[in-house]
Amino acid sequence: QVQLVESGGGLVQPGGSLRLSCAASGSIFSIYAMGWYRQAPGKQRELVAAITSGGSTNYADSVKGRFTISRDNAKNTVYLQMNSLKPEDTAVYYCTFDLIATMGDPRLEVWGQGTLVTVSS
Repeated sequence: QVQLVESGGGLVQPGGSLRLSCAASGSIFSIYAMGWYRQAPGKQRELVAAITSGGSTNYADSVKGRFTISRDNAKNTVYLQMNSLKPEDTAVYYCTFDLIATMGDPRLEVWGQGTLVTVSS
C-alpha cells in the first residue's frame, strides 16, 4: 500500500520561508502528476501547485512568484518551496500523487495526512 509522508510544516513569521516535502513509500510502478493542496480554517481545500511527470508546473494565482514546486523522481518525492509567506498562507497543506502502484492496476490518487503551516508574528 502506498503512503505519502509530509514534513516541513511549522510556525514562521510573515516574510519567512518554509520547504515542505512529501515522500511516497510502498509499491510504486509509476507516478504521474504530483501536487500540493491546502485548506484553511473554514475554507474549502484548494490547489496550490502541481507538477506533471514531464516537469510542467501550474500554480494558484495567490502563490505565483512566491512558491515553487519541484520533484525528485528517484526519491518519489515532491517539494514545495514557500517564500515571502503571508498570514493568509496559513493552512493545512496536503500532498497528492497520481500513480499506479503495480503494473496493470488502475491509476490512483493518493493523499498525505497534511502538515500545518502557520504564518504569524
